[in-house]
Amino acid sequence: MKKIFHFFDKLEDNIRATLSKHNILYAFIGGVAIVLFWRGVWMTADAIPFLTGPISILISVIVLLGTGLFVSFFIGDEIIISGIKKEKRLDEKVASEVKTELDVLNNIQKRLDNIEKELKIR
Repeated sequence: MKKIFHFFDKLEDNIRATLSKHNILYAFIGGVAIVLFWRGVWMTADAIPFLTGPISILISVIVLLGTGLFVSFFIGDEIIISGIKKEKRLDEKVASEVKTELDVLNNIQKRLDNIEKELKIR
């Protein structure tokens, strides 16, 4: 079983590496696969007689709440974190605030690059 997982893990890495060089093709393949997945889920749910609209909603809400995905999926982690930090939304920030944040991130990236160079030298 471990060999099978390892094989598919390596296969996935190779496919992602190849497709990442062709963004439009990658997006198209991913989009088609997602639509086909949800079509399959929809058709399977249609084949189960007791899965009416309200029952489907109830089951999905229970599963999403139980797995912690409900809020994360419908709101998103970044919005929750920015709300906790009482930050403005990106569309509310003025250009100078966005530029300042970008400068800070660039500085952090430079520091990390320097640390990485030092570690490679040792």
